[in-house]
Parts: sequence; structure tokens; C-alpha cells
Amino acid sequence: MSGLYARESRSVSKMAHLRFFPQAIVGGNGAYVTGDDGRQLLDFAASWGAASLGHAHPAVRDAVNRALSDQAGASYLSAANEACVLLAEKLLSLVPERARGRVWFGHSGSDANETVARMVVTATGRPRIIAFDGAYHGGTVGSMAVSGHPAQQGTRAKGLTLVPYPNSYVAGSPEAAKDAALAHLERLFATEVPPEEVAAFFIEPIQSDGGMLVPPEGFLEAVEALCRRHSILLVSDEVKVGLGRSGRFNAFEHAGIEPDIVVFGKGLGGGLPISAVVGPEPILNHAVAFSLQTVHGNPVCAAAALAVLETIERDHLIENAERTGHALGDALRGLAERHALIGDVRGRGLALGVELVTDRTTREPAARQTALTVFRAFQLGLVLYYVGVRSNVLEFTPPLTLTQGQALEGAAILNQALADVVAGRVDESLLVNFAGW
Repeated sequence: MSGLYARESRSVSKMAHLRFFPQAIVGGNGAYVTGDDGRQLLDFAASWGAASLGHAHPAVRDAVNRALSDQAGASYLSAANEACVLLAEKLLSLVPERARGRVWFGHSGSDANETVARMVVTATGRPRIIAFDGAYHGGTVGSMAVSGHPAQQGTRAKGLTLVPYPNSYVAGSPEAAKDAALAHLERLFATEVPPEEVAAFFIEPIQSDGGMLVPPEGFLEAVEALCRRHSILLVSDEVKVGLGRSGRFNAFEHAGIEPDIVVFGKGLGGGLPISAVVGPEPILNHAVAFSLQTVHGNPVCAAAALAVLETIERDHLIENAERTGHALGDALRGLAERHALIGDVRGRGLALGVELVTDRTTREPAARQTALTVFRAFQLGLVLYYVGVRSNVLEFTPPLTLTQGQALEGAAILNQALADVVAGRVDESLLVNFAGW
């Protein structure tokens, strides 16, 4: 264990820890972070996607320096600031027409989703919300209340109904997964969940923390049709998979749907804390002082976010995510041909998942091997985490600036890590202090 990691254990609370190996970093540039031991680690996690442009990106750095050199306060609560207005105008231009109303700014996807959950119920007068099993919409009390991830230690909202997210790998085919999930929804609406009582349906266009699940073709379109039929607001949580990561600016664009409300977070600030909710004016403006914290709308964070959006467009990072993600996906599928541990490779763009199983026929989750794989990858120079309701899916959310060469470099490291795990060359006692999810 490094000196910095040991020092942290003596001074910092563990309540916000989600640790997979003893990572301690002192710097970073581009797709690499620098460990306190001087090692350069290829970063395929990007702080869960928050470092969307990689580390120390000059556009973000310059925007922050300019904002701090003549600082327009620290909030938008009691004064308009130019950075927030410019960012709001930009975000409104990047969502479907039905969502082009107003923008609310927060610190994270958690406070953004909590605000939406409170807002839709209050504004519509409908007490119910639908979300998916396995969904992670945040870590605050209110966002956990509308989430469905089993690792969370929060109480679900009284009006929440969780429904299955279609899992094509488990169901055996995309069509079977789609049909089962839609039939479940139809049964609920016909029985215990009156649709006229439902304020909103929270969706993830790719269910990231639930296992990097990609919905079958036609599924989200059918969900949208149900919502329109019953005047239910459709909320797309783009916090981890949006902002170009999937090979489209908004991940919901792959399905051709138009949500009423879009939630942004993580990568929006390029590593700085900022989130945004974009939606219809009657919903977003239904009350003043409804959801606020003192440094919401911080102009420095807003300036960084605007720089992120401008850089994604200027440097064609959406196209890079699609192109480099395709190369990485091909490399991962190549690993599946060599490693029986890999049961499935899935995802879009630079939002990819690799499910590890002990048996490809039974699809029994290989949770222990997954934990050992990410630990060994870290030892070999690759930062990679795992997700999934059964803790057996390797998650790939690298910077949008990742090159094809770096993608292949990371795949080669993963290849060695998998081989070492299968051969029993990784000591299982290493995991004692690293519970992960």
C-alpha cells in the first residue's frame, strides 16, 4: 500500500469510498493518471466518466483560469451570471424540442435526479414514479429513493415502482428481453399501478451501474409510446452515458426518442462538480426556491462545462467515441475468443461492458474473478472498475479523447490480467480491504 493511501486511511472517512484497489494519484494528463509511486496508469474509468476530456485538458484549464481571474460571484441563487446563462442557452440547443424550456443547475447527477423526482410529483400532482431495477440515479436520499440498485443503502420512495430493465444476455435474445419487459409494464398498468397516477418514468438509455445493459431495439420507443398514451413525463438520465460517450451527443438518440426532461452530470464539468436538468418551462418553473444550494450555478464550474461542450464539438469527440469505441469493442470481443471467463461484450461508443461468468452455459456470475481482474489490471498499469447488480461486469468509461492506440494498449493489459487470474497468479487476500460494490 502506498504512502499516500495509508495517510488517507488515517485522516479521511470511508463513507464515500468505493474502492477496488489501493489507488493513490498525484496528477494526470490526458488518458493517464500519475500514481504517488510515479507510475503512469492508463485510465479506462475517468473517475466514473467525470473526467470526460481526460485529465488537465487545456480547454478546461483555460476556462477555469479565465473565470477565476474575474470571478462573477460563486452562485446563481441571487444573481444572474454570464457563464450560467451561456451554458443554459447551449444546453437548450442540444435537447429535443419538447425539452427546450428551462435549465436548472446543481452539483451532481444525484442532486439533479433528486430535484427531478421532487419536481415532477409536485408539478403534476401525480404521486407515482417508475424506474428500473438496477438503476442508479444517485447517492442522496432523494435520488436513492427513485433508484433500483441493490448496493444502495437508502429507502425507496413510497410511490416508486421498479420494473425490469431488459437484459438480452440473460434472456437469451434481445426480442425475448424486450417482450418480457414490455409485458410486465402492461400488466402493471392494467392492475396495481394506475398510469394516471404516474408522474414520470426515469430511464437510462444504457443502464451503466446496473451492468452496462443496452436496451433491445424498439424497447425505448415502446416505453415512450406508453408514456405519451398516459401523459407520463419521460426522464432520460444521461449522467454517465450522455455528452457524446455513446457515439451520439445524447445516448437516447440511438433509440430515436424525445424525452421531456434530460439530466446531465459527471462529464459535464470535465472533472468539476456541476449538473443540469433541462425540461419544459411549466415543470422547471413551477415554483421558486424549490431546490437550491448556496453554490449551485457556480460560474467557474459553468465556464468549465461550456468549455467541455465546445471542445466536444470542435474536436469531433462524438465521432472519436464512436470510432475508438468500435476499435476497443473489437479488441474486447477478440479477448472473449481467448478467455472463457468473458460471457458477453456490449455497449455503445466509449460506454462498454464486459460480463465475466464462471460458465458460459449457466452464465453464473464470476464476481470474485472480476474483483481480482481489476486489481491485477491496476498492478499492470490499467485503471478499470466493475459494476452490475451481481458485481461481475467490467466497465469502460475512458476519456472521450482516448486514441485507438491507447484502446489497444488497455486491451492488452486486460488480456494479461485475465490470464493471470485464470492461472491463479493473483493472491485473493489482496481483496480483503477492497469490497467494491
